[in-house]
Amino acid sequence: MSIARSSLASGLITAAIAVGTLTAGTASADVTVPLGGGSGIVLGNRAICSLTTIGYDDAGRLVGLTAGHCAPTGTKVEAEINRGAGPIGTVAYSDNGRDLDYAVIEFDPARVIPTRTVGGSTIAGTAPTPGPGAQVCVNGRSTGFNCSINWGPFEEVALSQTCSNHGDSGGPITAGDRLVGMLQGGIVGYDNITLDFPCITPANPLHSPAFYRPIDQILTDINVAGRPGAGYHPI
Repeated sequence: MSIARSSLASGLITAAIAVGTLTAGTASADVTVPLGGGSGIVLGNRAICSLTTIGYDDAGRLVGLTAGHCAPTGTKVEAEINRGAGPIGTVAYSDNGRDLDYAVIEFDPARVIPTRTVGGSTIAGTAPTPGPGAQVCVNGRSTGFNCSINWGPFEEVALSQTCSNHGDSGGPITAGDRLVGMLQGGIVGYDNITLDFPCITPANPLHSPAFYRPIDQILTDINVAGRPGAGYHPI
């Protein structure tokens, strides 16, 4: 199988023009912001993406996940909901879109209020990726919460028919209240066939599939490497 893929990160300048709330004000160390799976995050001057999940690792650190192509290691992270709060975390590790395409963010627990529920999704734990025909849901800062059929895991990626667009990279893929994957992009081709039909609204099911990485693969990689986030569990 040869699948052509494209990420769903939003360039910061383009997204800032489209979303008027992104003008940064004076940062305040006293401001706290709520964050959970599906929240919009601003990563340095690089991109706007979505948070996959938030919780604690075995060392007691408040950590979260997003797509690795959103930002490199060391990037400061702000909450899209309130950029005036200034940086509230730092990318502790990123594979920069290679391999499993994930990043671990270490948040300042004094600045962030972790939440299980954002919009229509609640994350109470993790589970293996469901098989073909199951229903899965996605929650991203651009297209919000929507559900559709899961095409199942394949050799390279897992696919679903959920709707997503630029800025949704990193969004949680859930089955019920269980996190099963991390949204990473959209399918734009298969072998020599073009499939680049972006989803504009969840009301229209005629669009290219979205691809995601099973969350158990990501968590296993973090644990084996002993990176920040090892032993991760949602709040």
